[in-house]
Amino acid sequence: MEKDLGNYRKSYEKGVLLLIDTPENPMELFQKWFHEVDKHFPEDETNAMTLSTIGIDGYPKSRVVLLKKYTYEGFIFYTNYNSEKGKAIANNPNVCISFFWQAAERQIIIKGKVEKIAANLSDGYFESRPRGSQLGALVSNQSEVITDRNILEQKLNKLEVDFEGKEITRPNFWGGYIIKPIEIEFWQGRANRLHDRIRYVLDKEYFWVKNRLSP
Repeated sequence: MEKDLGNYRKSYEKGVLLLIDTPENPMELFQKWFHEVDKHFPEDETNAMTLSTIGIDGYPKSRVVLLKKYTYEGFIFYTNYNSEKGKAIANNPNVCISFFWQAAERQIIIKGKVEKIAANLSDGYFESRPRGSQLGALVSNQSEVITDRNILEQKLNKLEVDFEGKEITRPNFWGGYIIKPIEIEFWQGRANRLHDRIRYVLDKEYFWVKNRLSP
């Protein structure tokens, strides 16, 4: 099987990113871009991000997860701590996340270190989830091999009966992580592949240093 994609072409012409217009803290620019994309392209899942980890087998792996909160300190998402990504993070906390907002011709690439958030914060978010999502966290031994989907459906049905009229508490194997960034790059598509790239790097004194990169 072979397909030549060399004739795929698109000219990016929707925006401009100049160094002089960028704030000193990259989280302020992240918030600005996030709000703009969320407002003007509501059909997209703005908080969908690609998380890349180094697996215990030594290979990198990327998957899409959902950003649930961001602060000046970092980016928070939730998952099963015993999942493949959870085991990878436990083995190597250095990760990369990226946002690709195709409609806005923008992408953000973030390198950072991951750590678990406080248990009470994970409890609070778990309580806010729909009941079905709470049960789903209990049903799935994430990343483990199963022989049939019916196993999941049967387990869910049993849990629905077991927890009928009862509060569902967060299992200790499920919770949140925060990614604390050390480098953030903002990419704005431009014509003729001369894209705008502004990179912020956190120095030893915990100040952000920004530069323009060649496309």
